Amino acid sequence: MQTCSAISLSGGQGKTTTIFFTALLLAKQGKKVLVIDADPQANLTFYLNHEVQADDPSLFEVLTREVTIEDGIYETQYENLFIVPADTGLFKVSDRLSSSGAGAFALRRCLKDVADIFDYTLIDVQPSRSQISLTAAGASNHVLIPVEANVKGVNSLVETLAFLDEQADIEAFNGQVLGIVPFRDRWVGNTQTKESRENVAAMKEFAGDVPVLASIRESEKYKNAIRTGKLLSDIGQLDLQYPFEQITESLSNE
Repeated sequence: MQTCSAISLSGGQGKTTTIFFTALLLAKQGKKVLVIDADPQANLTFYLNHEVQADDPSLFEVLTREVTIEDGIYETQYENLFIVPADTGLFKVSDRLSSSGAGAFALRRCLKDVADIFDYTLIDVQPSRSQISLTAAGASNHVLIPVEANVKGVNSLVETLAFLDEQADIEAFNGQVLGIVPFRDRWVGNTQTKESRENVAAMKEFAGDVPVLASIRESEKYKNAIRTGKLLSDIGQLDLQYPFEQITESLSNE
């Protein structure tokens, strides 16, 4: 099983968008996919039209070992796609993980129990330095870093790369960065704006040997596809789907 997290330490960088479309595409290709919503805002849970009921276990109960991970997995409306959902209770998990002394390895241990069931696990991670981010990184073979094509995005990239380096130094993260995904890359017609062009160039400078992948362009079509629960190709926007096709190809080659 390949495990890949979308990590970026600022909000609004495209993590949930990246995980949503990558998961749908892999599932459509016949792969068995588990997505984990590791963000208390629970946007991925909402996008996949899952509602956590009061007594239903979610990621909080899985990480605190109140239930097995199998009991925290739910079917979605999509064939081959399953979710461990989040709710606002996840805000409380950092203290529990920190006090355990082994928070970095909590999710990794849980995923061992389903490694033979799924082809891919994709994790949408809270946008901050936290025990949640630490345990997601610790569980991951690969990390994607989505960042906006602006100054805030470049700053988020620098901070996220530093975070992953720190975790690698203490052997809490043993994976690799699969790529940087520029988000909300602005084009006017066939011309990339100066701001986007300069910031994508800055990403490449900071990236070192990490590849900068195809950009997710600024377009309302992404919101339309998410709202209707469809792939971009299903709404006639095959060109906008390319970044996620590139990600799935990169994952399949690992």
